[in-house]
Amino acid sequence: MQDQIQRNYEEAKKQYAEHGIDTDKVLEELANIKVSVHCWQGDDVRGFLNRDQELTGGISVTGNYPGAARTPDELRQDMEKAFSLIPGKHKVNLHAIYADTDEKVELDELEPKHFQSWVDWAKEQGLGLDFNPTCFSHEKSEDGFTLSHPDPAIRQFWIDHCKAARRIGAFFGEQLGQTCITNVWIPDGFKDHPVDRLAPRQRLKDALDEVFAEELNPAHNLDAVESKLFGIGSEAYVVGSHEFYMGYGIANNKLICLDAGHFHPTEVISNKLSSLALFSPGILLHVSRPMRWDSDHVVIMDDELLEIARELVRGNLLEKAYIGLDFFDASINRVAAWVIGTRNTIKALLRAMLEPIDKLRQAELEGDYTTRLALTEEFKTYPFGAVWDYYCVKMGVPVRETWLDEVKKYEQDVLLKR
Repeated sequence: MQDQIQRNYEEAKKQYAEHGIDTDKVLEELANIKVSVHCWQGDDVRGFLNRDQELTGGISVTGNYPGAARTPDELRQDMEKAFSLIPGKHKVNLHAIYADTDEKVELDELEPKHFQSWVDWAKEQGLGLDFNPTCFSHEKSEDGFTLSHPDPAIRQFWIDHCKAARRIGAFFGEQLGQTCITNVWIPDGFKDHPVDRLAPRQRLKDALDEVFAEELNPAHNLDAVESKLFGIGSEAYVVGSHEFYMGYGIANNKLICLDAGHFHPTEVISNKLSSLALFSPGILLHVSRPMRWDSDHVVIMDDELLEIARELVRGNLLEKAYIGLDFFDASINRVAAWVIGTRNTIKALLRAMLEPIDKLRQAELEGDYTTRLALTEEFKTYPFGAVWDYYCVKMGVPVRETWLDEVKKYEQDVLLKR
């Protein structure tokens, strides 16, 4: 099979070379792109600090597929299996509730030591770590408000938690030599129409100012802020809207996080990238797949994923954008969900990198829209799959759907015994 893959690649390489595309160089560049894979797919966003706490904050995970991780060791074991089937070296995105400690500790008291096992594991695996404060699934968030809470004491609890999260993120970056992105998302909002939309946003702005007051080494930690249009329990009004965080991020030199599921169903984040890139220091992407709402389905190689990849490649934004995943599906094998979503994201980037971008751009500048349309359409059937197969072989991971056999065996040997 490998001989056939090699022959297919050599033939594809010739076809792309006719348009000035060096597939060997493309694969070298692809190998340097890191995708931040979210840990919470593996245990349905339960975490380990407060596992008996009801999942709140407008987050819902459906399904009861067997084998969810119950401990940090099980979650890391599952992620190792997933990464063994995904080409390249990547990052793991942690939430604060995934602290690995026997100590009873509150969110505002978390320290780097509570995540030392994650750092040790990441070093062994050659992975980076990203981080998020967990502003949901907690008794102090049950009324739907955290950083914009009208009660100063509760608001201060969440401020202190976010401060602690930033220090943990900086610890990750320093220890691993890879910058940690610490992303702040809160569920704050009203189910029905509020009288005062301004006051909660003023409180949120003041709280964020306090959260970010401590200067941290940007080589170790970069801050991001994430918006949302609506959520379960905040259908009428979300404090941290896109306009709020876009303004705050640009004014305060923070990364702006765009989640594919956090906008109106007819909006797409791909069309926002070029605009934000002109004014923001960087963009964090939460690549997901909304289905009618922020349902966080497993990422497939659909039109929007391809458009996100094209925008990143065509606009030379890969060094300014940080790619993370955010989905959770308990109706299918959780390891398979990671593999499918991550491989699709990398495939989409590869497809975008195998386009004749210079020719397309030149045709557009000259007003030759016929050539622009013809080439973009013809390249949809160019043999990118042959290049992808070769890349998988080169990176030592299974080709095509053969990875599924390993996941099925892992399910029988490990997951069904939990």
